[in-house]
Amino acid sequence: MKKILFITPYPKDVAPSQRLKFEQYYSAIEKSNYDISFDSFIDEEFWSFIYKEGNWIRKVSKTVKAYFRRFILLFRLSKYDLIYIHLWYTPYGPPLFERIVSLIHKRVIYDIDDMVFLGHSSSANKLLMFLKGKNKMISLMKTSNHVITCTPHLDAFVRKYNTNTTDISSTINTETYQPVNKYENDNMLTIGWSGSHSTSKYVYLLKEVLLEVYKSHKFKLLVIGDPSFHIDGLDCEAIQWVEDSEVRDLQRIDIGIYPLPNEEWVLGKSGLKALQYMALGIPTIASAIGANYRVIEDGVSGTLVDSDESWKKSIENYILNPSLRKEHGLEARERVESLYSVKANESVYLEVIEKVIES
Repeated sequence: MKKILFITPYPKDVAPSQRLKFEQYYSAIEKSNYDISFDSFIDEEFWSFIYKEGNWIRKVSKTVKAYFRRFILLFRLSKYDLIYIHLWYTPYGPPLFERIVSLIHKRVIYDIDDMVFLGHSSSANKLLMFLKGKNKMISLMKTSNHVITCTPHLDAFVRKYNTNTTDISSTINTETYQPVNKYENDNMLTIGWSGSHSTSKYVYLLKEVLLEVYKSHKFKLLVIGDPSFHIDGLDCEAIQWVEDSEVRDLQRIDIGIYPLPNEEWVLGKSGLKALQYMALGIPTIASAIGANYRVIEDGVSGTLVDSDESWKKSIENYILNPSLRKEHGLEARERVESLYSVKANESVYLEVIEKVIES
């Protein structure tokens, strides 16, 4: 039985870049006669406070311990038939560890999500932004046998350094994501967004649009992932993201919104939020940028917009037309099932793994 080691930044089942990408395929990989092991830089205890303000002594202590564990791991890499690295081996400084990995092991798959090499950081850890090893990603692109990307733009960038790439979007388990929307206007509609405290700032881009729509059409704004979110003048409900209730919380949404700024960073995003809404048959309005163009067929399985005025018109159009919400919602569900579901992409992951192991 071939052995695969997944080297990740985060613990299992907590980070979207892992749990809605390769982590969904662990069972399929094991069923294909592979033995899987895991090593996360951030353990569960560290995860519980890493994105909270302060705690600097604890953060430094846990980081030093994590570096020591990754150093020891170098001596065990050769026992595995394949190494699968997500984002980086270690987060800070030059790509020293990454280069050592390439010398020790000759079968490496590198999985990159978003344009992480541009150097973004959460508000709780901005002091560390300048220490982040942006060159680590480039080094891994160059030395890995195969690179898995998640958008056409990111794939094109990686191909400057490595021609062995596969563009696999974030995917949805459509057996878990089941539509419940009745597409009726009997009760107040819910416009919803899901993300995190670091990305909820994009919802504020629609503040004036939402307030303007609210004057004529009352609705609830549901924000999942940032309990502190609030806009004066709106009926706003902001809740914490909870894994066990994630699908149930999303099912409350009648109209999904996915606003994004016009920045290069956005071009690395796979349209995950839109895919989550769409998998649940929720009609979705998204900024016309990046991977959203391939995720949503404008006017068929959702709506793409590029101005405040088009945001306003599109929201009002969905509010006033339940039949249109149903039409776009059903088309969206079908599109996710055929192109962006776990079932539709399982063979792609397995083919990449088999190709690298047999190389």
